[in-house]
Amino acid sequence: MPVFPLGAHVDGDAVRFAVASTSAEVVEVCLVDGPDDALTERRVELTERTFGVWHGTIPGVRPGQRYGYRVHGPYRPWEGTRSNPAKILVDPYSRQITGRVTDVRAARGWAGDPMTGPPDTVDSLGHVPLSVVTAPPEGPSRPRPDLPWSDTVITELHVRGFTRLHPEVPPEQRGTYLGLAHPAVIAHLKRIGTTAVELLPVASIADEPPLLERGAPNYWGYSTLGFMAPHAGYASVPGAEVTEFVTMVDALHAAGIEVILDMVPNHTCEGGVGGSTLSYRGLDARAYYSLGGNGHDADITGTGNTLDSGSPTVIRLVCDALRHWVTAYGVDGFRIDLASVLGRPRSGGFDPNASLLTAIAVDPVLSTTKLIAEPWDATGEGYRVGGFGVAWSEWNGRYRDAVRDFWRGHGLIGEVASRLTGSSDIYALSGRRPWASVNFVTAHDGFTLRDLVSYERKHNEANGEANRDGTDDNRSQNFGVEGPTTSPVIAERRLSTARAMLATTLLSIGTPMLVAGDERWRTQRGNNNAYCLDDETSWVDWTPDPDAENLTEFTSRVTALRRAHADLRRDRWLADEEAAWWHPSGRLMTEQDWHDFGACTIGVHVGDSLLLLHAGGAAVACTLPKVGPFRPVLDSTRATGRPVSGRLLPGGTTITLPPRSVLLLRGPAQVGD
Repeated sequence: MPVFPLGAHVDGDAVRFAVASTSAEVVEVCLVDGPDDALTERRVELTERTFGVWHGTIPGVRPGQRYGYRVHGPYRPWEGTRSNPAKILVDPYSRQITGRVTDVRAARGWAGDPMTGPPDTVDSLGHVPLSVVTAPPEGPSRPRPDLPWSDTVITELHVRGFTRLHPEVPPEQRGTYLGLAHPAVIAHLKRIGTTAVELLPVASIADEPPLLERGAPNYWGYSTLGFMAPHAGYASVPGAEVTEFVTMVDALHAAGIEVILDMVPNHTCEGGVGGSTLSYRGLDARAYYSLGGNGHDADITGTGNTLDSGSPTVIRLVCDALRHWVTAYGVDGFRIDLASVLGRPRSGGFDPNASLLTAIAVDPVLSTTKLIAEPWDATGEGYRVGGFGVAWSEWNGRYRDAVRDFWRGHGLIGEVASRLTGSSDIYALSGRRPWASVNFVTAHDGFTLRDLVSYERKHNEANGEANRDGTDDNRSQNFGVEGPTTSPVIAERRLSTARAMLATTLLSIGTPMLVAGDERWRTQRGNNNAYCLDDETSWVDWTPDPDAENLTEFTSRVTALRRAHADLRRDRWLADEEAAWWHPSGRLMTEQDWHDFGACTIGVHVGDSLLLLHAGGAAVACTLPKVGPFRPVLDSTRATGRPVSGRLLPGGTTITLPPRSVLLLRGPAQVGD
């Protein structure tokens, strides 16, 4: 009898079940039927145990059958074993999951005290999610776009929040997979130059215990229950999430847009030892979680638990799950949340060659996809920007910080110069290309672009944590007024600075990443951690607005320039002779210039592009290189980026750089001097 693959697989008129547990003494498949308020179950014991996997075939089971597991075995919390047959458990290999936690108490595996109390005897059936048997996946209907990294422009977005308010999407499809597949939505993504969407978590989500207790959702979705199942809450028709996810990917691929999934293989929704028993904790806590010597969860993720990246059970699950999204749906890549956790087996020191990172990188399927690491975790030890192997691109946190600092008048100019040209000091030595640097100024966590120039402090009171949550390291500015302003002068300064940061991101060497809604001047009213707000705070506002329309057009213009000119999207590092760093006085930068703490203006001439950045609050004169002529093609001080004049400027011409401005000029290909 075959053992692998794990999960529930249709085999003729039967279904073969296989689940891993090294601590179980008995494992039962529970076949669940009936309406939600009157569920019945039939238990079938799995009698075969091979390689630590319990498996067997049950005749007469069909796709659509709800099921779970009950595990009998030791309950010794101080050792990390928490078997409790009163709790029906989701299959970690479920390809579809239905239901949600409706009773926090029933979802707990413990009574009285999680470490010293007895196992809880309340049956969790009817109060927790269940797995669903699915038909074999048909696979993607068309080849993946397979776009070069150097041509990639990423837009990070939330499936629900992006279309929840979109007026052209049918009401029943707003905030769903089909909403994202709508032609009007895809047309907008194409307009702003998106070549890949990076979707916040779409693998099955369950709210963690603290949120359940206060009735708040985990809106962002970094709380995974099932790593292989599309989240049911994003389906327009209940139970249709699998087919609708297929439709969404197919529609995006037809438009030439790749699909990158934000995956969270560093922790689960079960929380710490005082949390719930929905799947992993009840199946085999010691095989799935990194535990301390006393049975407590090691927590380097800030969520209460940490998946043990050194465990063969976890390595197999993560690789099988990622591979499933590629082979079943045609997904093009993955952004790995808190990826440094994957390089810290048993929550120890970081190793870029750790077993799970290596398994992903060398997998024959996964190695053909785009792999992006969020190179940090919840500890100081985990900050590893530049520390991953050659297969990985990375969210470049140093880029974000340098660009934010530059546009608020802080930091050395040499730091922003390194970030503009691909961060070779971070990525070149490891053998990676410039596109390994995913350049961003905003992301889902933190201020929106509008709030970055409107608030100096976070305003997270709506999250229910007394404004204690969220970072205080915002590197933001408000131009003299905290939040909304009636001053047209302040409003224009904010917009101009936002356009300058957008232009910087899109014109830097590397892979640019935008956040959906920034181009529509979206605000979260100063909330920099809206993870639990499924409301207008987090949703993109599509109401017609001149500022939103102009900023969208500006974004479109800059991405079009990037597409049109290869020197703006290089896939190789610049040699010294290929770039000229330009001082506004009309000469090349000197060694002394790089150490000028007051410098706020810099230019770089690469190929036939001359990029000029001026972060000062007053205009400054700038003499162009003697080679010429140059034609202005972008002016960030203009609402849509279109220069006042496109006339040719002779070499050596002195022009005025307005306050907080980015100018892009096209001219001769040779380096100016």
